[in-house]
Amino acid sequence: MHFLRNTHKVRILAAATVLLLTALPVFARGAEEPSTIATQPPSPANPRIRLATTTSTENSGLLSFMLPEFTKDTGYTVDVVAVGTGAALKLGENADADILLVHARSLEDAFMAAGHGTERRDVMYNDFVILGPKNDPAGIKNAPSAIEAFKRLASGTPAAFVSRGDNSGTHVMEKDLWKAAGITPAGSWYKEAGQGMEQVIIMTDGLSGYTLTDRGTWLAVKDKTNLAIAYEGDPTLFNPYGIITVNPAKHADINAQGAKVLLDWITSTRGQELVSAFKLGGETLFFPNYKP
Repeated sequence: MHFLRNTHKVRILAAATVLLLTALPVFARGAEEPSTIATQPPSPANPRIRLATTTSTENSGLLSFMLPEFTKDTGYTVDVVAVGTGAALKLGENADADILLVHARSLEDAFMAAGHGTERRDVMYNDFVILGPKNDPAGIKNAPSAIEAFKRLASGTPAAFVSRGDNSGTHVMEKDLWKAAGITPAGSWYKEAGQGMEQVIIMTDGLSGYTLTDRGTWLAVKDKTNLAIAYEGDPTLFNPYGIITVNPAKHADINAQGAKVLLDWITSTRGQELVSAFKLGGETLFFPNYKP
């Protein structure tokens, strides 16, 4: 009887071992499948999106921070062309971009009115500031308004003013301020660079002059210069950014589906939280402001 009981135990143990060995691959597959699904990004049919944007979103590091996350979430890869807003809008008009991230509302509205864009949304904002030498020879620091600051910049101070001169969003704001001040800037003190924002700031530093810049680019490059913020805080210097999908009717090569995915992503809770999370030296560069 003892022998039979032992034989019976052996048979049960052998059967259990066979069942366990049979089940192991199933368990293994079951453990792997969720991990595999979680790590595989989507595979869109047309995975490349052409984004034309301002130099401020590139120079500040915002795009380098956000776009890898967009690729992880969606499977799309974004090819970035960073130029002034005017040039970015022209790329959209010529169907050389699928989507635009820009900051000159009057130009954006004209772009939409002309039928070049399909949809525009607010994305984020920061502000413009006037940079200058730390000793502020033009005396603009205590000016009562941005317009008065611009009047002082043109009132005979020996300091140069460096303009973007490229129809960028910053240049559009600068021209609006000169117009409001009743001034047509001209002469040896006024220099049009035709360059991106970072290059203009470096040039201004070399001339110990003044320039208008978005705060995001300034925070990204300030350690490279001896300049300081000479004037800030006027509500007139509000700097909103918009995202626009290019009208696919303009050309068959427009990646309308990818552009819409990026538009929806950057204005989603996920995208807006990433905009807010982007900081340099503990300072927030852009503030999300999309409202459905």
